Amino acid sequence: MRADDLGYSDGVNCGIAAVVRAGLVRTVGVMTNMPLAERGLMQLEPDGLCLGQHTNICTGRPLTDPARIPSIVDGDGLFKPSGAYRAAARAGEDFVVLDEVVLEIEAQYRRFVDLVGRDPDYFEGHAVASPTFFRGLEVVAARHRLPYFAMGRPGEPVMFRSTPVLAHVPEDFAAYEADPFAALRRAVREADDETCGLMVFHPGYIDAYLEDHSSMTEARIREAEMLTDPDVATWLAGQDIELVTFRDLP
Repeated sequence: MRADDLGYSDGVNCGIAAVVRAGLVRTVGVMTNMPLAERGLMQLEPDGLCLGQHTNICTGRPLTDPARIPSIVDGDGLFKPSGAYRAAARAGEDFVVLDEVVLEIEAQYRRFVDLVGRDPDYFEGHAVASPTFFRGLEVVAARHRLPYFAMGRPGEPVMFRSTPVLAHVPEDFAAYEADPFAALRRAVREADDETCGLMVFHPGYIDAYLEDHSSMTEARIREAEMLTDPDVATWLAGQDIELVTFRDLP
């Protein structure tokens, strides 16, 4: 059970801190380019958590000089939004330049080490529709021997070290937004001994920045509510599963 987007906004930081305190989530993805990443980490006890680099090239400002990475920024020096990547994918295009995106991925990795004091426990990307971005992640992960978690196709497991990991993705997002606990129950029912199941959450509370910059708002507060509900924790404790982190996987 992973919580993504630490650093996105104060509301997101507070939501992630709340679910971590509740005890179900022990894996957190950090957006190191975001100005509030350090504040978000200060709200946690990072020594006891599995922390990953949630590499981001579609929200906020880059850590690299925008003049050096023109393919992934707009005229104001901000990252091009996720909608630009989706539009390019629909047109069969990929505007990301590999050498440029590697510069930014490297900068975010160095920032992670500065903030946390160690390498990330896993290394992956905030999803955008760009094969070149994913290739850049592979390049940087190989360069620093980082445990890369690749983006897989829906319904297919991805190898992390020697463990197949299957991400459970909602088929009906409107239904998921209304009742994320139903999706969690389904993931538990479908758990098996051959793969490690993964659910990625984006808990948070709505603030002005989130309202202005993200299309995911209602789902965040519903997830935060579910992941801090003692009844959900009690239910999970009664299931024939073990909650693990990327650190635990061989």
